[in-house]
Amino acid sequence: MDIIRIIFSVLLPPVGVFLQVGLGMHFWLNILLTLLGYFPGLIHAIYIIAKK
Repeated sequence: MDIIRIIFSVLLPPVGVFLQVGLGMHFWLNILLTLLGYFPGLIHAIYIIAKK
């Protein structure tokens, strides 16, 4: 299941975080990071998926 989340994270980082943690603080933080730049959002998404 983590492979699917990582694939979604590469395409659109907030989707991968949403699949992992739902509509929590990490989801909104990832949206903000993705708006500031694709790579910060991607790194955060992969970190959240790997941490859980």
